[in-house]
Amino acid sequence: MSETRTGLVLVRGAGDLATGVILRLVRSGFRVVALEAAAPTAIRRTVAFSEAVYEGEALVEGLAARLAASADEAKRLASGGLVPVLVDPRCESLRELRPMALVDAIMAKRNLGTNAGMAGIVVALGPGFSAPSDAHAVIETNRGHYLGRAILAGAAEPDTGVPGIIGGRGSERVVHAPASGLVEVLRAIGDSVSKEEPILAIRTADDERLVVASPLDGTLRGLIRPGIEARAGLKIADVDPRGEKAHCFSVSDKARAVAGGALEAILSLGGRPD
Repeated sequence: MSETRTGLVLVRGAGDLATGVILRLVRSGFRVVALEAAAPTAIRRTVAFSEAVYEGEALVEGLAARLAASADEAKRLASGGLVPVLVDPRCESLRELRPMALVDAIMAKRNLGTNAGMAGIVVALGPGFSAPSDAHAVIETNRGHYLGRAILAGAAEPDTGVPGIIGGRGSERVVHAPASGLVEVLRAIGDSVSKEEPILAIRTADDERLVVASPLDGTLRGLIRPGIEARAGLKIADVDPRGEKAHCFSVSDKARAVAGGALEAILSLGGRPD
């Protein structure tokens, strides 16, 4: 039986999967602080607490996040029932926050510096980590039979580079930037789109305007923030062939499964809400 630990949970990342984890933890009674980059590039922005970095606040499924200016402010917000989002990609606030548990939900498909010594309980999502050397538990993020599994010894499945199948479509539903440049958005998340319909444009350094079209009929589930300087190959949109607008504004089945695995790992390793 693991030693019981209570206190703050620190989540590295606030994209859509990380947000699913944060929702599950907060609803289970944990206080959570999210750490994000200065310019997040999440495309499922309607269900990502990372939007608070730009807007000051974000609301996902009734839970509010707010941008925090310091670790002290983050602790106050978390104690008040909000989800503080702190710009701290290098986890420099770790010593001040002193979390009971840390969840790496950056989803970089590689380890960007998380190690098992950062907190009493360290959980990492997806490829790039091995338990117990990098983290005390690793959560499977690959769609399929083992999605959401909490792994206490070993690693998640390697990155396939191929998006999971949704509505019978995989890689063709995801749109990547054809070149580096400034993003101009032509449609909105939740819009119904047709194949070959323009959804955004990229303005390159040579002042060329490259129009990007929808790869298929469906609903625009994800769309990168306008004004972002996208690099070539960056994921910039996601078209859901199922055509359910409600899916664009709620946490995905994948995020819920991964969140369940993260909660299981924290509890099984002795973590408890205050």
